[in-house]
This record gives sequence, structure tokens and C-alpha cells, in this order.
Amino acid sequence: MENPKRPLVEALIKFNEADPVSFHVPGHKGGILSGLPAELRSMLRYDFTELTGLDDLHEPDGVIEEAQQKLSSLYRSDQSFFLVNGSTVGNLAMIYATCGVGDTVIVQRNAHKSVFHGIELTGAKPVLVSPGWDKTVKIAGTMTAVQIREALEAYPNAKAVVLTYPTYYGTTGTDLEEMIRLCHTYEVPVLVDEAHGAHFVVGEPFPRSALDMGADVVVHSAHKTLPAMTMASFLHVRSKLVSYERVAHYLHMLQSSSPSYILMATLDDARAFAESYNKEDKMLFMERRLAFIERLAMIPRLQTIEVDDPLKLLIRVEGYSGFELQKELEVEGVYAELADPYQVLFVLPLLKIGSDYRFEEIGGKIESAVARLDDPGRMPNLVEAPLFVEEVSCLAYTVGQLACMTTEWISYEKAVGRVVAASIIPYPPGIPLLIGGEKIKDKHIQSLKKLLQMGAKFQGSIRINEGQIVVVKEGTEE
Repeated sequence: MENPKRPLVEALIKFNEADPVSFHVPGHKGGILSGLPAELRSMLRYDFTELTGLDDLHEPDGVIEEAQQKLSSLYRSDQSFFLVNGSTVGNLAMIYATCGVGDTVIVQRNAHKSVFHGIELTGAKPVLVSPGWDKTVKIAGTMTAVQIREALEAYPNAKAVVLTYPTYYGTTGTDLEEMIRLCHTYEVPVLVDEAHGAHFVVGEPFPRSALDMGADVVVHSAHKTLPAMTMASFLHVRSKLVSYERVAHYLHMLQSSSPSYILMATLDDARAFAESYNKEDKMLFMERRLAFIERLAMIPRLQTIEVDDPLKLLIRVEGYSGFELQKELEVEGVYAELADPYQVLFVLPLLKIGSDYRFEEIGGKIESAVARLDDPGRMPNLVEAPLFVEEVSCLAYTVGQLACMTTEWISYEKAVGRVVAASIIPYPPGIPLLIGGEKIKDKHIQSLKKLLQMGAKFQGSIRINEGQIVVVKEGTEE
């Protein structure tokens, strides 16, 4: 299908062409009152609200309903939803739809912070399952079926299992389908944060979607890998264990009552993009990707690391941290998705016939950046111990218990053995190093110190300049 229908996009264009008079919100009145530059202001002509003919996200029965039905048809779900508050709201809604106060939820330890926020808000009790260390990519990796089996045997009354697939770095592992089958034998739904896999629907050479492997609820950040605006995401339900009506109920509560029509239009467009992505498009993408990798291979000292998802690519310079490489890349105007102690992560453009990208020029810029890292005799980076050990664990205290405790700020050098009172999160990728209520181990502090030394950025309760974190005050735990 070359030009799939985009019902919401077409409705917005038709409405705007009628030259409507605005006596309704928003207050910029079609951009007339906006002081934004002309390039930005022009988009405001399509920034409508719930007007006749434009439907209502929270009670769709027109063009939004049609657009969501097309989305559901593409992803083969029971029901799919547009999200205008990012994948965060999808993760919150799927957890609310399955878990309540005191319920046990098994969660992958290297999940995004929004997953842990959802568990905190519902009052559920997380059981943390830590993935192994991926020696190739040098990050916490993917889960195994053995780990999930052990967790289910220990906690057979769990209300949900929450997994991340793929990892931020594009790794998938091999056990997801088996893990989902295991969970379903216990009648436990599987909720998957597939934020970085919205494009998997186009098929090989990209990995399979968790939805096609039997996951009950899957959340996609359409803006990460498809051509949607930031915050524009999808949620899909295909399940006998989770009611899509219940998910919709929580989306009504958690999503804005004034959803952006521009964001929703980009979701409609992103779905059409994926729907029309064909064999020739994939061939073009893979050819251009290969040419780019071959160009990078010509750069002295630069290493490229390919992962399961062809849309992700890692680059390293031995002896230098990813943060140092990132800094030099940005001098050249090349901005990566993230840096870590070892490497820089690129998210490549999902090119299709008729689109182009400045790969040859970019290759030259990267070569210039690497050349400024001018100490080829530097010692190579040592592979650190993993941030998490392979174990099943629980928090020392729930959020509710923490709320009743006295806390104090102390030097992180003295924090081993204490309980952290609030999460500490390297960002990106937004995976907590420590979760509020977790007992602090020496490996946490060593990782924290290494990340700080290399220039990582943090969110959460950490005073970087003072070298302090907030912990539960001793003697107030009970």
C-alpha cells in the first residue's frame, strides 16, 4: 500500500482549509497571537481542540476512532490507543490496570523509571529480577526464561510481570516468547515496555514485536523510531487476562483532557509510514546503513558494535569514555542518543525510498571528532562489574513505609548498608541505579562514583556537588 489513508491528518487539513473562526481555546487563535518564529507558528494553525468533525480522544467515535482502528489493524491488537503523554502514561496505565495496593509485581530490574513510578503510585510491591551483564554491549542485558521461572515459583500470586524489550541499546535476547508462555501458565499477564520497538511491525530484518510473541499489553514510543513528534506513543492490548476497557479507564484518568491534535496527527502519520514501509524501503535502509558502517570502519581507532536491532549502532574509541567521545561529536554538530562509560549510542533514521540522510558528510565529522581524541596510547577502559547482580530481590521498604520515616542526607561514601530513601537515576537512559527503599550495596556506590567521574547526568535525589544522597535515618526504620 503506497499511500495509506490518514483519517485524522486529512480531517485537520480539511478543517483548516475551511478558514474557521476561533472563539474557542487554545488562546493563540490559530497562531495569530503567538510570538513564536514563523516556522514554528505555522503549525499552530492545526492546533485544534475537540470541535465538530474532529472527534474526542477520550470518547472517540469519528476520525480518531478510525485512526486508532487502523493502528490496531496494523499491529494486530484487540485494541490500540494513541498516547499524548508519552510511553510513560502507557506504562502507568498498564500497571494500574493489573495491580493494586499490596499486590506483588515481578519487574525487570533495568526497567525505565516510569515503570517504577507506576508501581509506586499503585502501592504494589515490586520483586526485582536482575538481568545478566552483556559483555559485548557492556550494559545490563536481557532476562532469561530460567529467571522468570524462578521468580514465578517464588511468587506464584504475582499480578503481573513487567519486562523491557528491546533494551535501550537494541538488544533483545532469545527467551521472550518462552517467558511469556511461562507467565501465562500461571495466568499472569505480561506487560512489555517496548518503547524502542515501534518499528518492529515492519518485519525482518528487524526483531519480532513482543505483541506477536503473546504479550498482553505493549507500549511503543512512536516518536523514538517512527516519524512522530516527541511524547507521541502507542499502547496495544491483545489479551485474555487484561481488559482493554480497564486500560482505557486509566488512560481517561491519566492522559490530558486537552490532548494535542498535532501530536495525534503525527501518530496517524507514523502509523501510515509503518504501514507503507515495504521490501524496497528495507533494502534501501540496509544498504545505506551498511555503507555508513563501512565508512566508520575507515576511521582509525573507532569501533562499531552492531546489535539485534539494525536501527541501533554503538561506537567506541578505546581508552576513552563515551562521554568524552560525545563531547567531541557535539563540537562537530553530531548529537547521539546517549553516552555511557564505554560508548555512544546512535539511533539511525528509518529511511525509505525517496528519503535521504547525510551519511558521508556525517562520517567525515565523526572522523574529525575521533582525531581530537589525540592520545592513542591511553589505557583501554576496564569493563566494570555489572550494576546489578543476578538475583531476585525485594525492596527493604515500600514507598508507603518510607513516607513515615525520617531521612537524612549523607556522603555516598558512607552509605553502604543504608536504605536509600529516593531513587537515583542516570539519565539517559532513565534506568534507576538505586530505587527508593532499596538497600545500598558497595557495587552501587562504586558504579555511582564511576558514572560521576565520567560525567554522567542524574535525575532524582542526589546532591552531586556535595557528594550526598538521601537515606533512611538509622533508628527510625520501625
